Amino acid sequence: MKLLITTQIIDANDPRLGFFVRWVEEFKKHCQVEVIALKDLGQGGKLARAWKLLGLVRRSEYETVFVHMNPEYLVVAGWYWRLRGKKIALWYTHKNVDLKLRIAEKFAHIIFTASKESFRIKSNKVHVVGHGIDTDFFTPDPVVARGGWALSVGRLTKSKRHDLAIRIAHEAGKELRIAGEGPEQSHLEALASQLGARVVFLGGLNQTQLRDEYRRAAYFIHTSETGSLDKVVLEALACGLPVKTNDSALKHLETAGPDYVREHHSLEKLIPKIIAVLS
Repeated sequence: MKLLITTQIIDANDPRLGFFVRWVEEFKKHCQVEVIALKDLGQGGKLARAWKLLGLVRRSEYETVFVHMNPEYLVVAGWYWRLRGKKIALWYTHKNVDLKLRIAEKFAHIIFTASKESFRIKSNKVHVVGHGIDTDFFTPDPVVARGGWALSVGRLTKSKRHDLAIRIAHEAGKELRIAGEGPEQSHLEALASQLGARVVFLGGLNQTQLRDEYRRAAYFIHTSETGSLDKVVLEALACGLPVKTNDSALKHLETAGPDYVREHHSLEKLIPKIIAVLS
């Protein structure tokens, strides 16, 4: 199979999408791969970027397209891929549903998602395949001693509810370390100051730095209200970090560990599932 992968960025040090470098490596074990990243389309307005994207997809040689998390690729190029007879797959794991996603759903032949809550348009195209956690990388390290603090990970946005994590840790008398960046940081800093809570804002971390935090914390606080299975919860479990969640649908994960993630959400098992559906 000759596969075109489109994504936002290919950068192992990116705090949000650094993990996708490993995805591409895993895809390359099974097929020929070419990658187009939104960041590589350069500066300029939407029309200029769309024109450049169309130029790139017209020059590429491939049979199948895998669009990772960016419905706008399908808004711009979905019609062209359909006309050329390309098989189109979209990977999407987010509660947000907008016009771009609705258009993308029409153009895509197949939609992959991590859980039934992660894609909220009713469609017979949807395949629930679990997350792709690199369980060769996110592993426990028995040599590393765990500290006494709690950890919360994710974009500093309202839906992630880091404010609840701060309150929970404070009431338990624990320091809280928060990994992530976003528009809510000043609000969260003010809350921590008001409560007298011990909170350390770590900023955006690359994959290695994040793994170190998973390995050193006492437990992971999950307070997100996105309504879907967050990847960071599984990364924490893969590193042997106990999880405490206020999401009743995820309570079963409080007794899970690395074996559960390897069995149900490993990257090594996910990519062959995707390839099998696309073939």
